[in-house]
Amino acid sequence: MSDKKNLGHNRKKDFLKKPVEHIDITSFDSRNIISSMEKMSFVARETANAANIFNEMIKDKDCTVFLTLAGSTSAAGCMDVYRDMVKYNMVDAIVATGASIIDMDFFEALGFKHYQGSQFQDDTELRKNYIDRIYDTYIDEDELQMCDKTICDIADNLEPKSYTSREFIKEIGKYLKLNSKKKGSLIETAYENNVPIFCPAFTDSSAGFGLVIHQEKNPKKHITIDSIREFRELTEIKIKSNGSGLLMIGGGVPKNFIQDTVICAELLGKDVEMHKYAIQITVADSRDGACSSSTLKEASSWGKVDVTKEQMVFAEATSVLPLIASDAYHRGEWKKRSRKNFSKIFG
Repeated sequence: MSDKKNLGHNRKKDFLKKPVEHIDITSFDSRNIISSMEKMSFVARETANAANIFNEMIKDKDCTVFLTLAGSTSAAGCMDVYRDMVKYNMVDAIVATGASIIDMDFFEALGFKHYQGSQFQDDTELRKNYIDRIYDTYIDEDELQMCDKTICDIADNLEPKSYTSREFIKEIGKYLKLNSKKKGSLIETAYENNVPIFCPAFTDSSAGFGLVIHQEKNPKKHITIDSIREFRELTEIKIKSNGSGLLMIGGGVPKNFIQDTVICAELLGKDVEMHKYAIQITVADSRDGACSSSTLKEASSWGKVDVTKEQMVFAEATSVLPLIASDAYHRGEWKKRSRKNFSKIFG
């Protein structure tokens, strides 16, 4: 009832009262929970198996760990999970939607917040108050447009040429190093630790709005995003890796993009192995032939993923990812890894 009674006439400040707090995987130890889940069934055992595979990736010194992000888990409270995976050397490269990196992470680095709301709220009333809704989470649209304009400002101050999303996000990292209101964002932490971030559909986000404004202001001298060259860059990381593993939150373009590096490398005449380890956490259905870019076993038929160390976890990611990540943090295999520093191979 409490969710449904707020359908009256509210002001903006009435909606934006309770900020989302991001979970801290270092503050609790999930190892005993994961160990107990191993003896269970259904999603519990899938989750435990995924945790064990993730630890194998981290323990394998030759393995490049790719994290892919799709969906809105960053806005929902997992933002610090991804940051800590980079900080504690569990991840070597990231492939994400533009929304995960810009509308959520960069947005909060500028000092803005996501707020707990209700999926039952009258969306017409939210629109009147200039509030955007992600299920039960609210965003101030005025602040989001400030995020768009900041992207434009960053672009205005760069040399007008083509950039990959990785290159542009690196420039955002430089900007945040000097200007962030909230320290410890994923972008800034990745920048500091030479972990490249790729957004293959970069313009499908606040970045796209900001860059459209930038090009409108600068019709003859502006930056562009070269998605072909970034595919080549990501493939180069795969080529330079002796082995690779995937931790995929959701699916879609990021998942398909990283899996396609195997095929791309082969077409370039390079001898590469399929991704040795693969985990996908998703609620997508496979009956429509998609499952957010196919099941992992199906991807094996395309020569993308080895099936010996793969696990589909059919769960909403915010409910199981913190357990997997906390288990890995407290097992401490990351302490024995050397950083791959892949950002440095591109100069």
